[in-house]
Amino acid sequence: MPPRILLCGDVLGRLNHLFKRVSSVNKSAGPFDALLCVGQFFPDSLDQLDEFIAYIEGRSQSKFPLPIYFIGDYGIGAPKVLLQASKDSANLGFKMDGLRICDNLFWLKGSGKFNLVGLSVVYLSGIKSPNAQQFGTYSQDDVDALRAIAEEPGIIDLFLTNEWPSGVTREAATSDIPAGLSDSVGSDSTISELVQEIKPRYHIVGTKGIYYAREPYSNVDAVHVTRFIGLASVGNRDKQKFIHAISPTPASTMSSTEIAMKTTNTTLSPYTFLEKSTSPRDASKRSSDDISGSQHWRYDVSQKRQKHGAENGNKLCFKFVSSGSCPRGEECYFRHDSDAREHSVRGVCFEFLNKGKCERGPDCNFKHSLQEEDDRNSSRRPGSESIRSNRSKECWFCLSSPNVESHLIISIGENYYLALAKGPLVDDHVLIIPVEHMPSTLSLSSESEDGLYRFQNSLTRFCKNQGKEVIFFEWVSVRGTHANLQAIPIPASKAAMAVKAFNLASQKLGFKFIEKKFDSISDGRKFLSTQIDGNQSLFYAEIPGGTVLLHHVEEKVKFPAQFGREVLAGLLNMADNADWRNHKHSKEEEMKIVEDFKSRFQEYDPNC
Repeated sequence: MPPRILLCGDVLGRLNHLFKRVSSVNKSAGPFDALLCVGQFFPDSLDQLDEFIAYIEGRSQSKFPLPIYFIGDYGIGAPKVLLQASKDSANLGFKMDGLRICDNLFWLKGSGKFNLVGLSVVYLSGIKSPNAQQFGTYSQDDVDALRAIAEEPGIIDLFLTNEWPSGVTREAATSDIPAGLSDSVGSDSTISELVQEIKPRYHIVGTKGIYYAREPYSNVDAVHVTRFIGLASVGNRDKQKFIHAISPTPASTMSSTEIAMKTTNTTLSPYTFLEKSTSPRDASKRSSDDISGSQHWRYDVSQKRQKHGAENGNKLCFKFVSSGSCPRGEECYFRHDSDAREHSVRGVCFEFLNKGKCERGPDCNFKHSLQEEDDRNSSRRPGSESIRSNRSKECWFCLSSPNVESHLIISIGENYYLALAKGPLVDDHVLIIPVEHMPSTLSLSSESEDGLYRFQNSLTRFCKNQGKEVIFFEWVSVRGTHANLQAIPIPASKAAMAVKAFNLASQKLGFKFIEKKFDSISDGRKFLSTQIDGNQSLFYAEIPGGTVLLHHVEEKVKFPAQFGREVLAGLLNMADNADWRNHKHSKEEEMKIVEDFKSRFQEYDPNC
């Protein structure tokens, strides 16, 4: 039997009204497997807040009657509720199937894809805004993630967005278009671009307060059609439809004939206008000063800008850069740059290529450098000293870089130095960093390892004197730039639970650690050095007592860069510190912390 799903527009905190309607529909046409809510989920007035919070806190006599998923993470009370959910240790890491707010209520945060009773569901939470906020708006990262999902094989069953796609009524029957419907409010051209790439079987939206079920439309380069459904808000005065039931067979179980079936009222895609909206003639009107002023990278892009249009011609095409081809070809309104494609193959960050900078900084898994030499082999090539010199100017950890925050440095050895971690998880959280620009501490020579052992042994003794143990871990990415080994002290009473904590976290992400036991730190690291080949990412942790946990990450598998920190944050019941940005200090505070650490660490410092 196909899944049975309820769809709902803007809830606006009116949970009593919603659940009366859901109960009625469930009795007459149910039972249903889940309720998906689009548009603003939280109240739009203080009058609704008490009713809403009573459900969240479990004080209401009524309970959420079935699993409910929402993407409208804005409105009165949203920051408080969502911040609390974000800090819940059960919600740490990648949870594309929703962060639990309370029993049967899940927040689909950011963007992602998950399986719901066999259906492939893709979503974009928040709305478009020029001002980035912690909640209620989506980021460029969220959009890029969806473009990557669009490249994956298979057909998406449902696509959830809050705002409508611009131009959705084009090619539609005029008689069916609701009166007063306009693109000027509650519509987003980015959504139009995404739905054209994702090609879902159903696109569900809210926000406008209008019910509109458009005729199915055909997709470019796909045999299946898309059905667009816009839903009104709960309890609206005009009594427009805000609840809609569907029972789609998952595309993954359908035959090619079933997938390709079209109704007689199927129209052309309403989004083909995107490819025609800007012409080469329009682009040629731009001045040469305007063109040259937008060149943030080392490319001559003026010819490409004229070819691909003026409005978006300075932006790179994600499809072309990530895959080497784009179905729009010459008609694409983004730039197809072969140099950028080559940089992408080398692992350079798309946002860095597109904007000249990346907001994720050192947390990004990709390279922020346009150097053409391979990081792993450049030290053996002619001119490598010059290459490393240029690279170090852009690196956060190279001592010669203008970007290095030297006030964080605690001790400098011949091959490694010790520095305070930015936004430390706990007191005395430090990083052991190679002086040489290398992608992994496992890449250095055995002679260089001696300096690392000395720091590790010194930190172990330093922490034991305080009744603590140290856990060392490193995320080694094939796209990594400058390595750092994290060293996080934990209470000795918690150390025995560390292996279990890591194993539980790995189970949630669907993998199992290779677990080895060694007599010394050096023996464990000798084993680890045999496991790195430069072609595969890996994560490892060195646990007190000689246990080493290792996980090889397969190509194209997304692995959380902050995995180690998130696991220990959960172990220590410090979920709010899982993200380093939630625990940042001012420069003056960091300087004081470093000086205090130096004074306490001096007798253990191997370089004193």
